[in-house]
Amino acid sequence: PGYTEQEKLSIASKYLIPSSYKKNGVKKNELNISQGAMLDIIRRYSKEAGVRDLDRQIDKIARKVIREHVHSKQMKTVTVTKQSLKKYLGVPRYDYGVVKKQDKIGVIRGLAWTSVGGELLTLEALTYPGKGEIIYTGSLGNVMKESITTAYSIVKSKASEYRVGQDAFKKIDVHVHVPEGATPKDGPSAGIGMCVVVLSAVAKLPIRADVALTGEVTLGGEVLAIGGLKEKCLAALRGEITTVIIPKDNQKDIMELPSEVRKGLKIHTVSNINQVFPLVFA
Repeated sequence: PGYTEQEKLSIASKYLIPSSYKKNGVKKNELNISQGAMLDIIRRYSKEAGVRDLDRQIDKIARKVIREHVHSKQMKTVTVTKQSLKKYLGVPRYDYGVVKKQDKIGVIRGLAWTSVGGELLTLEALTYPGKGEIIYTGSLGNVMKESITTAYSIVKSKASEYRVGQDAFKKIDVHVHVPEGATPKDGPSAGIGMCVVVLSAVAKLPIRADVALTGEVTLGGEVLAIGGLKEKCLAALRGEITTVIIPKDNQKDIMELPSEVRKGLKIHTVSNINQVFPLVFA
């Protein structure tokens, strides 16, 4: 289902590094990768559920160090630190803890399950003058399209609670988009996320940037259970999310999460869409 950071560090030190040294002809006294550097590789060069890309990055360092030894013709131990990592792997591919996240209107992170682990899915919505139509893009499957239609109906029914009159919907179009259009997306577990982004766009309410959520929603607002909770929570932790909202029916699955995940995330359980809105709006 995916590994935590500590598990990846352990796998790297016990298996990946010795295997890479043997494969590339590196002796133990020729290369030392510090734990700080390994953590940086995990966070900023290989954001993944497994360790394949991490293995490739270690191989890349080993090959460059061997080349250095060949060119210099003198044996010395090379210690790779956080500061020298850029020399071997180039510019970091991911901004872990660098970019300050901002609360935005009409943008939230959903949690998705894939065959290679959990993924963070960005959900977006905006409004503009129109005739009350709803548009969706992003290579979406039929189930996800139906979730958007359901979310739109739920928001219309609750709009008055957020000072939005029914007449407003006749004068605007709502566009819902899920980026990375080249990747097909389907499933009902983005339902509560769709409700949040549509209401945020219509009522102009900023959404907290540190929140991710998952859950199917019924037309009556009931939040239904989802699968793949462990994978989804691991993805949230990797993506620097601090608060996760899940269905109440999945509360029994929380104890199966690794302790590192339970400590790193504040997990809220909800049974109705009305409980979701106060948790997400800044």
